[in-house]
Amino acid sequence: MLDHIKSILTGQFEAALCMLNDCIELCPQQHWDGVIAKYPFWQVAYHTLCFADLYLSPGEQAFDLSPILHPNGWNELNDEYPSRRFEKPELAPYVAHCRRKMLRTIAGEAQQSLEGPSGFPRLPFSRSELYIYTLRHVQHHTGQLGAFLRRLNVSLDPRWVKSGWR
Repeated sequence: MLDHIKSILTGQFEAALCMLNDCIELCPQQHWDGVIAKYPFWQVAYHTLCFADLYLSPGEQAFDLSPILHPNGWNELNDEYPSRRFEKPELAPYVAHCRRKMLRTIAGEAQQSLEGPSGFPRLPFSRSELYIYTLRHVQHHTGQLGAFLRRLNVSLDPRWVKSGWR
């Protein structure tokens, strides 16, 4: 059963990250600053990746605050606005990083750790629920980005991915 659950989580994470990647790749450069709710397209994509990266870590202390991706440390995640604008060529590799991290992390999970605490005091539920929570977060923002692109009539709007990376 554990291998089955890990396979499901992996397939759905890959699909969600693939769809997010499509949105980032398909966004025309002239719309990179287009507003979604009150945030620019790039910031929604960056925010989504930051929190996927964070919640794929065992806990806050284990999170790698890369100076390239998080130049202002924790403030990049905690402040409403990042310290700088992130460009499309920076975010595509961040998607790849999150995908590799997810594959490693989920593959290494044992039943005890999936049933144990999330590792984040502000999220008082199990590690397995943390993964579903994170998937919902990625898909929520990917839906916003995809809807934005559809409103622009981008010729190849993001396609639905059922499972896995395509």
